[in-house]
Amino acid sequence: MIAWLTRKFSRDPGQLGLFDVGQLARVVRVAPSDVAPAPAPESRASRPVADVQCDAGTDGERNSRGAGDPAALLARLQSHGLRGVQQLVLTRNRRTMVSLAAGVLRVHEAFADAPADVHIAIAVFATSRNRARRTAARNVIITFPVPMRPARRRPAVQHADDLPISARLTVLHASLNAEHFGGTLVRLEIQVSRRLARRLGHYTPRAMTGREGEIVLSRRHVMRDGWVEAEHTLLHEMVHQWQDETGRPIDHGAGFRAKCRAVGIEAAATRMIAR
Repeated sequence: MIAWLTRKFSRDPGQLGLFDVGQLARVVRVAPSDVAPAPAPESRASRPVADVQCDAGTDGERNSRGAGDPAALLARLQSHGLRGVQQLVLTRNRRTMVSLAAGVLRVHEAFADAPADVHIAIAVFATSRNRARRTAARNVIITFPVPMRPARRRPAVQHADDLPISARLTVLHASLNAEHFGGTLVRLEIQVSRRLARRLGHYTPRAMTGREGEIVLSRRHVMRDGWVEAEHTLLHEMVHQWQDETGRPIDHGAGFRAKCRAVGIEAAATRMIAR
């Protein structure tokens, strides 16, 4: 999913903090004697979870039998300088493309046959503690195209009391579409969620729904922060919709920030929603 971040930047440039990591898929275990020790400055003993996320899809991972060779990928990454990884997992996670925690590296199976520059970026992202190098590596990783199957999604069910809010947001979407996007965006029925506690809203791309995209706003955000703030949030998610429908990368990069300025909103949210 595409989500409006509730902080301008995370302390870790590779951590967006939006999604969970599901169950394991194919695993290759490496004996400690087979792994070159990490250099002292790069020690991961006290490192927090770091991940590269491609906003999309459903929550779990599916068994990736027959897809790639985790041992071969691990060897290639080690040849590019990867250190300190004791276990490699190939996944079909629809949200987190690359993640590292407690010596376990999880990589989407699509990266198994990626070019050498992408493998180098993964190794740098997982090993380096230099913020600039990790950010540059992350940018290489997230631009690599990862094919996704449409998610099997249950029909959205809204609380009856939220239908008037949804209807008003849907009308607002049509108005903002005409004002800022020349009416070119697909008309969407905006969903209202009572489950979004720490996010203002999110956009789910067409590739993940199998149909048009989906915009969801937090009911708590609308009720607490008011309609002016809700309009800004809706515009933020509409910029993601514009990225999706015009074939641009769905991210928070320079193009996203430029479009946000063009429609008159800040590119990053700073409001935190208390639980």
